[in-house]
Amino acid sequence: MKRAQVLDVTTDFQDDAGRRDPDSYSSLLQSYHRRLWSKPLPGGSTFTLTADRIGSVRVLRHRSGLGEFVLSSDTLPNSNRGRLRDFYEAMGEESNTAWHRDGGTIGGRLVVPRNRIERKQTINQRRGTHPRIRDRFDLTLEGIRRHYVCEESPLTETMRAYADFFELFESFDRYVDFFLLQDLVDETGAVQFYLPFEGYVRSPLPTSIEQYKQFRARQLDFVASRNSRMLGAVS
Repeated sequence: MKRAQVLDVTTDFQDDAGRRDPDSYSSLLQSYHRRLWSKPLPGGSTFTLTADRIGSVRVLRHRSGLGEFVLSSDTLPNSNRGRLRDFYEAMGEESNTAWHRDGGTIGGRLVVPRNRIERKQTINQRRGTHPRIRDRFDLTLEGIRRHYVCEESPLTETMRAYADFFELFESFDRYVDFFLLQDLVDETGAVQFYLPFEGYVRSPLPTSIEQYKQFRARQLDFVASRNSRMLGAVS
């Protein structure tokens, strides 16, 4: 059986990428994304993805009457080991190694538009650099939710730049369903945040080691649940 036909939710894509960034260099990760997301859109058209490269970076491309979209992989969990070095190191090498291994499985990956528009940051870049997001996917998902209901967020301008991509999924609920993100929203469609959320008004980073442990654990809980959903989706 070809490896593209197999979905192993324990796979560490680091080895396949030659210890480089799997989101850019893993052909196996690229094949997983292609299998998972080449499927019918809410409107009925199939979102067929083909493997491609931009330079040495692996991407997925869709061309149809819906438009042309170039997507790349993005890792959802983030330890913030640079900004929160003391907390990160306090967790210990064994815990950190396991966290990155488990968080880097396919349940912790998503495809996002790669093309830059008017030389501005992509969604991936903006969520990583904005001081009210700091690469937190729960806060990014809230920005996506607000985009669909025309509410403001720190990512409003960036989301609007990629409105044609989000229009493919028609609504936030359908975007969540398409990308199997249900375990990060509740039954009303509200985002379930990793840490208490009172709006984009302060630093989103944990302020204590207890918060940091919760922050990391909730990310892995989401990844594990999403891995189970993915297995069900391809069985």
